[in-house]
Amino acid sequence: MADLFEDVARCRTYIEAALKYSQGTHTFSDIAAGLLSGRYQLWAGQNSAVVTEIIVYPRMRDLHYFLAGGDLDELKEIRPRIEDWGKKNGCSRVSLAGRPGWAKTFLKDEGYEPAWFILKKDLI
Repeated sequence: MADLFEDVARCRTYIEAALKYSQGTHTFSDIAAGLLSGRYQLWAGQNSAVVTEIIVYPRMRDLHYFLAGGDLDELKEIRPRIEDWGKKNGCSRVSLAGRPGWAKTFLKDEGYEPAWFILKKDLI
């Protein structure tokens, strides 16, 4: 647990940078609590970080890339390890929600394809 706590603190900059695009759904404290409780998973690089979560649907487990920030080349190196972990943990799909640029950079030529278009409307 001490290592995870240190990794969360070390990766705070990358996590907070990604949270700027989350439309206010979470704070860093929310993410840290989720990581420390095991709800989320942290994939910490030297100069980047990815936060994932497993979403359990009635017919499948989906490893969802929740947040990512930092060095793009390092993020590309981390991706296969994340996907292997997902397979070992019963996930049959990987998904992510993010800016359109991810499809052109991070996921280009990696077998990812658009599946949904997400719209939102504030009710407050």
